[in-house]
Amino acid sequence: MSFHPNDVARRARNATYISSGVIFVLIAAFFRTQVLGKQEWVLRAEENRLREVPIAAPRGIIYDRKGKIIAENVIGYSVSVLAQSEDSLRGTLRRLSGTIPLTPQQVELAVRRYRRAPTRPAIILNDAPFDVVAVLEEHRIEFPSLIILSSPKRFYPDGAAVVGIVGYVNEISAAQLLEPQYATYKAGQQVGKAGLEKQYEAILHGREGSRYVEVDARGRVVREQGAQERKAVPAGSLQTNIDLDLQLFVAKLFADSLVGGAVAMEPETGAVLALYSNPSYDPNRFIGGIPAAYYDSLLKNKDRPLYNKAVQGIYPPGSTWKLATAVMGLQDNVIMPTTRMPQACDGYYYFGNRAWQCWEKSGHGSLDLTGAIARSCDVYFYQLGMKIGLSRLVAGGVHLGFGSKTGIDLPEEFRSRYPDGIQYFNQRYPGGWTPGAMSLNMSIGQGDNAQTVVNMARFYTALATDGYASKPEIVRLRPERSKIINLSPELMAVLRNAMIGVTSAGGTAASAALTGVELAGKTGTAQTAALGRSTCDHAWFAGFAPADKPKIVVAVVLECGEHGYAAARIASQIVGKFLGVQPLYLGTTAGD
Repeated sequence: MSFHPNDVARRARNATYISSGVIFVLIAAFFRTQVLGKQEWVLRAEENRLREVPIAAPRGIIYDRKGKIIAENVIGYSVSVLAQSEDSLRGTLRRLSGTIPLTPQQVELAVRRYRRAPTRPAIILNDAPFDVVAVLEEHRIEFPSLIILSSPKRFYPDGAAVVGIVGYVNEISAAQLLEPQYATYKAGQQVGKAGLEKQYEAILHGREGSRYVEVDARGRVVREQGAQERKAVPAGSLQTNIDLDLQLFVAKLFADSLVGGAVAMEPETGAVLALYSNPSYDPNRFIGGIPAAYYDSLLKNKDRPLYNKAVQGIYPPGSTWKLATAVMGLQDNVIMPTTRMPQACDGYYYFGNRAWQCWEKSGHGSLDLTGAIARSCDVYFYQLGMKIGLSRLVAGGVHLGFGSKTGIDLPEEFRSRYPDGIQYFNQRYPGGWTPGAMSLNMSIGQGDNAQTVVNMARFYTALATDGYASKPEIVRLRPERSKIINLSPELMAVLRNAMIGVTSAGGTAASAALTGVELAGKTGTAQTAALGRSTCDHAWFAGFAPADKPKIVVAVVLECGEHGYAAARIASQIVGKFLGVQPLYLGTTAGD
């Protein structure tokens, strides 16, 4: 087959154009790659040669109101491995376990860390003891992919005495990494897990830095620094309202024998001076990973040390709640301070086919409101509760905040349990219930009423002032107060005088009196069988001092403390410590 010369020439020109186009495209691609994309490829080469090693940022220091340290940082050591793959990591860990003790749990945890962030060093030991670090340094040549860093380690000088406030830190979990508030966090970083550490994580968490190490093709470190270091940025500090001396004093009072919680507050501002739960635990043991045996011992302890009894413990308030009943009665004009009930107390109040006991089996006789509060007469308050009526008792308690959280700046706070309306009883007791019986129980702080210690302290800030309850605040923020008691100054004074009678001769907490200072408050003995033990009574006290110009409000509960005066003596010593006065013990008192 022959072609015309013009066709041959045309085809030759077309082939030249196509070849020229292909060569141009190739030249352009080479130019783009070698010249315009130089920085990208240099970066990729550097990434293959250099590996980033994170530098932990020091967490913010937490101070008490006087500048004393509650949480700080000390020098610690972390041990990590730069791994090319999961198999290489496991191989390194197997060889490493012949040099230092590594548990199977530590090995698996290191592997999980690698899976979450394969480009970062897999942390083996978050808090390595110095002797372990010394051994590893001696064998450093055997483990060229090993990274040993000096990093800030969280430390709580007063440990168990402050954990109920400050909480603790630990490594961020896989679940937390998926949460929006931790979007900028990376696997292996430390975060607050409880208390102030968690509540104020955004303030206490600094900005992580980094440095680079040079590695060979097998991932072995050949040079410690291959690029400029980016320094970690320390976090800001946090100042609290806590009086650390008072906090340590409260911890000493509870010691190893008492189970319960205590809260101390400034009535006008809501500033939390002390908050303690006993038994406690050492948050320093949680840093870098909780020892399994230690954590297991905490879980098996029948007194539940991991349970913050000041903000999570929910207990029937007992007679400390009688002040709420009195407030409702006065506000609704059901009674006056001089009102005496139709039935004098002879130790029992008869309703229906049942005799409702007073704690004083021999009876109190005929009392007015002041005497009924001072001597905690159940029969008086049974009758007052019947006069108020169940609907008003429920609505009044809700208004006083007994069915809500206080809003304290701790993430663990539980909501108090209290009916939100009459429908609550229909749902709780579908088999039927009696309004009278419910009223009798609720009038003395029993029945369907369970409060946290911090919520009772909040209520008593209103009794201590002008009817405004203060929101509890551990960190110095703007005080928040809300009007919950609408009584005249004269009637408020009547209630305070009645509470002074509680700690005076003849009152239920006479043995809790203070030298030179009037302590106003109310004891409570709350019946319960909800702790998985044999039936026991919780001891309560809530009050304030000085009675005329209160500077401190204290609420205390002792699990199975039996009598309210036992809690009153603890509260009295807390108040005395804060005001610089001594308790004046007038002898033992058997009372509510």
